[in-house]
Amino acid sequence: MAEANSFKLEVRSRPDNVGLVRLAVAALAAAAPFAVADLEEIKVAVSEAVTNALVHGYGGRDEGWVLVEASLSAEWLRVVVADRGCGMEDVGLARQAAADGERLGLGVLFMETFMDEVAIESQPGAGTRVVLQKRVPAPSAAALGREAASDGP
Repeated sequence: MAEANSFKLEVRSRPDNVGLVRLAVAALAAAAPFAVADLEEIKVAVSEAVTNALVHGYGGRDEGWVLVEASLSAEWLRVVVADRGCGMEDVGLARQAAADGERLGLGVLFMETFMDEVAIESQPGAGTRVVLQKRVPAPSAAALGREAASDGP
């Protein structure tokens, strides 16, 4: 993996698009030597970020768009999920797990648990941008052997 591979995807703020984004990011991440458990965690973190955009950014209405940018380099998987929804005044509050009448409040906790770096930027009335990053593990000796064998003479 010499150069980063990447994609941009803009989807309507509809619940059925969470799975689409999740699969697209998983397909990109699968090109790296992530363990199966890592891929599952990446899918959960991405699903949470997109779901938060739908539920909190757009209030569950399908009138908005969610932009997803993902890139994979030799060092990092980076996923940006952005909406132009209502935004938040207090990003710190979103980072706190809470169970109240409106939300369970574990989405950001899952993102921070499953990814190596999580940054959240938000502005009331302008939307929210979540950056998820996961360090790509070094290839295992077995994987290196398979690559060498597939290169051929």
